[in-house]
Amino acid sequence: MSRSAQSLSIALLAHSTNPRGGVVHALELAEALTALGHRAVVHAPDPDGGGFFRPTRCGAVGVPARPVAETGLAALVETRIADYLAFFTRSDAARYDIHHAQDGISGNALACLREAGRIPGYLYTVHHLDRFADPAVEARQWRAIANADRVFCVSHLWREILARDHGVDALLVGNGVDRTRFSPQAGPDDDSLRARLGLGPGPVYLSVGGVEARKNSARLLDAFLMIKRTRPDAQLVVAGGASLLDHSGEARAFDALLARDPAAAASVIRTGPLPDADMPALFRLADALVFPSLREGFGLVVLEAMASGTPAIVPAIAPFTEHLHPDDALWVDPLDPAAIAAAMTDILQPATARHLRAAGLRRSAGFGWDDCARRHLDAYNALLTQQRSLAHA
Repeated sequence: MSRSAQSLSIALLAHSTNPRGGVVHALELAEALTALGHRAVVHAPDPDGGGFFRPTRCGAVGVPARPVAETGLAALVETRIADYLAFFTRSDAARYDIHHAQDGISGNALACLREAGRIPGYLYTVHHLDRFADPAVEARQWRAIANADRVFCVSHLWREILARDHGVDALLVGNGVDRTRFSPQAGPDDDSLRARLGLGPGPVYLSVGGVEARKNSARLLDAFLMIKRTRPDAQLVVAGGASLLDHSGEARAFDALLARDPAAAASVIRTGPLPDADMPALFRLADALVFPSLREGFGLVVLEAMASGTPAIVPAIAPFTEHLHPDDALWVDPLDPAAIAAAMTDILQPATARHLRAAGLRRSAGFGWDDCARRHLDAYNALLTQQRSLAHA
């Protein structure tokens, strides 16, 4: 039997056990690889020992993570790299055919292991490039990319940026959506979640990702406050927000807007990170996902909303323009709160909502994690073939 036909053992490494896009991608990819007969294990630093944010259908390891003694992102990054190195250099550390990093922290750990001769190489996925003010953290980001044997991207946008600006030839692997979890069919817990969040009979707008500058949270809130003038029964749910980065600046801008309109503030529900089991119901309870993000690797949450039958408002920028068709969503200038507010009004029109629900269900049906997994397997096997050739050269 050829190596490509054999079961592979694959270590996927993420930066967190919390529900961020790259972590979701890693878990879904590992579950699809597991379903195809491979041993895929997702690792992530786990400072509180609570494990990943949801049960998994693949291997999952919470890497012991120490308290960070110093403040600042650089100290956190260095500590988590050291945590990974301590874990993978243990005498009883599991061995894998493939090591695949999903972020700069785990990518730097794998670069160190490679330099020490403990692994022959690794692969790295760029979901998006962050902009770090700290030169040391910025250098870590690029070290992880530059030392990888193969770089993946989830969108054409970032593939083109890497090629044009940095000379990196990345492989496009895309994303998927689990349509067994995200479905328009009402679930038994939908009503209890509605009651728990205090959702009323008026329109419910949903934002996912917490309050961040990248998520354009302040402009979204500005648009919502415009909506409240004509729809006083409207509510805005801001879900999620677990992050290693400092988003206090956007939080201050968000809070300042709320302080100017105390009456409307009661209609803004900030849930923080929710149990993963709540997310399908939350999408179904929303009249619209409002997602005018300024920078995304792919925008996976939009596919999840569409698969749930929830109409979406998205920014008229890449990567959304790559994988969505013009009629799949309402498109807005993300820098224009008035345009966002106009779309939030239009999306409540029954004919518009019906059209977008149908279009979203059709579009999301074209994104499967099994296809994404097979694209990765081709690259994994190519790397193993290359390593085998070098070993016998």
